[in-house]
Amino acid sequence: MHAKVKPELERKSGLDRWLEKVEALGELKRIEAQVDPDLEASTLTYLVGSQKSPVLLFENVKGHPGHKALYNMIGCNLSRFCLMIGAEPVDHPLKAVRILQQKLGRKMAPVEVSADKAIANENVVVGDKIDIRMFPAQRMWPLDGGKYLGTGDAVITQDPESGRINVGTYRMMIKGPREIGVYTSPGKDATIDREKWWKMGKPMPIAACYGIDPLLFLVAATSLPKTECEYDYYSGIAGAPIELFKSDHTGLPLPANAEIILEGHVYPDETFAEGPFGEFTGYYGRPSGATPYMRVEKLRYRSNPTLTCALMADGAANEAGLFWAALRSAGIWADLEKLGIPGIQGVWSIPEAAGWGITVVSIKQMYAGHAPQVMALAAQCTAGAYFGKYVIVVDEDIDPTNIHQVLWAMATRSRPAQSIDILRETWSTFLDPSLNPPEIRPWGSKALINACMDYKYIKSFSKRTKLSKSAYELVAKRWKEYGFEGKAPEISVFEDDKFPPKIEG
Repeated sequence: MHAKVKPELERKSGLDRWLEKVEALGELKRIEAQVDPDLEASTLTYLVGSQKSPVLLFENVKGHPGHKALYNMIGCNLSRFCLMIGAEPVDHPLKAVRILQQKLGRKMAPVEVSADKAIANENVVVGDKIDIRMFPAQRMWPLDGGKYLGTGDAVITQDPESGRINVGTYRMMIKGPREIGVYTSPGKDATIDREKWWKMGKPMPIAACYGIDPLLFLVAATSLPKTECEYDYYSGIAGAPIELFKSDHTGLPLPANAEIILEGHVYPDETFAEGPFGEFTGYYGRPSGATPYMRVEKLRYRSNPTLTCALMADGAANEAGLFWAALRSAGIWADLEKLGIPGIQGVWSIPEAAGWGITVVSIKQMYAGHAPQVMALAAQCTAGAYFGKYVIVVDEDIDPTNIHQVLWAMATRSRPAQSIDILRETWSTFLDPSLNPPEIRPWGSKALINACMDYKYIKSFSKRTKLSKSAYELVAKRWKEYGFEGKAPEISVFEDDKFPPKIEG
């Protein structure tokens, strides 16, 4: 059966409204030339994925007339990250982290709306007429096992015991016209939900949403407390409740502003050979292996939809690098403060280090054992436990977002024999290519690196070279007079300052 609901005049999705704001910033690139969803779109995205790369909207997707594909929603652009979380642009990543940290603390319940308000209900298809191959699923890397409809997605599942709704991001490779893979790592919420349903002898109800606004992608792609719902965090960050409608098929609460929604069930012991897939680590994930899949029983989509795509890659082209970094940083910062740890000046998870791989914490040392305490807690708190391999703690004169300063501190303040601790059998991921043989996954390890001045000798530690503040201000004032463009680099640590200014949110 195929039903078409008459859309409201100029009805807009959440993605539409966000793209209007991006275009007003001058950061939307519309590509009218025909582009193949098989490798071409992803290759172009990788090549332009630099610090100030635009959002790429492919408006002429080969083989899919009327459909669009969107890449590089955030990338490594601080301006669009701020737009995503509803904040004014800032000039330093830690300011954005502080704003996000505050917003994460104001959870808000969603609101239920009638199904006719859902833009995806413009077209509803059930039964054998469903063919999800109508959408421009992407093959992003040459050795990917197939075409992936689900990369920039939000997947909805439910804990059958507590009723908790989970919103996660999982890769989804097309198996057939009504079947799509759902790869979830061990320990992830959807895996736990699925195992509970199957233990009861029942299939797991599931919904997958595409054509979503980036804030929904952000909360779905992030490790948040397992007992809480990502919809609540979305609403708190946005400052207004997300609108949901209750599915008449699965009973799941679904986002009214998503452009494409697949619904169905994941049945016990039904698997297929899924993968590999080029992952966020910059490597292919596990080789092709048995993966559960969803039987798609109901399809909802707006007319002429946009498929949101998230390129996983090394370096700045990784779609999730910056926002994973900011969310992890905000979460660890908040966890440390909740634990009563004083002196935290900033937390930063380096985007280029696979988003989650390396966390740097800047502290003002206040007592013996302060730095080791921060290292241990940052490594194993709720926000920091998953995957991260290295935790580096630096003094307050080091900007944790400046990798050059961090490396300098490691080289001049840490003592390899005394300053490095190892945590073993920690929570990692099956996608970590360094864990071999694969049977040892998802257990990993973490290195804790104390790159602070030795607290026992901090008063007599060699004085670092610092600029004179008055000389700096003179040079900065005359910058253009010297023949240079723009502004002088910002400096916050001076010889005549007792302490550098703390970055405020």
